[in-house]
Amino acid sequence: MNRKFAIGESHRFDNVHFVESPNCDSRPDDTRITLIVIHAISLPPGEFGNHYVQALFTNTLDETIHPTFADLVNVKVSSHLYLTRKGLLTQFVPFNKRAWHAGESRYRGRRNCNDYSIGIELEGTADVPFTDSQYSNLVDVICSLRVKYDAIPLSGIVGHNEISPGRKWDPGPQFDWRRFMGFMLNKRSS
Repeated sequence: MNRKFAIGESHRFDNVHFVESPNCDSRPDDTRITLIVIHAISLPPGEFGNHYVQALFTNTLDETIHPTFADLVNVKVSSHLYLTRKGLLTQFVPFNKRAWHAGESRYRGRRNCNDYSIGIELEGTADVPFTDSQYSNLVDVICSLRVKYDAIPLSGIVGHNEISPGRKWDPGPQFDWRRFMGFMLNKRSS
């Protein structure tokens, strides 16, 4: 078992910074977690290393700070996890709760992906490659999630663009799926 990202009884990672987001609710009764959705975000677009994503997920973003924030007025979103360029992880929603990350979505004919998925936001854009630290920690995080919630197959790890085609682009062309899946397969066999 991966001790780096162990999941406690509270459905939160032990030893990971937790900032509670109000943008979540209960999953439907008897829902099994079978999907992980990988996203990418930066606020303002293309800027890294600030607190704006955390502010967005906790409804404390001052929309007057940057012109692109005007589109975020009254937006209520969250993700279970946020992974910075440096590989630092913050959890916003316990895994047994529904985070509001996928929006209108469908996976293999099943609607409302928020009901049965875990959302992971990577700090990034469509134009900049993701970092080694992000790939390394993402693999460890997902391996821990797959141990705890054993209904998540490798084929159940998808990009936001796959469940919301035409509406969402992320994690985008800079996310190296081949590299990521290679790490996942290597981790599983070790």
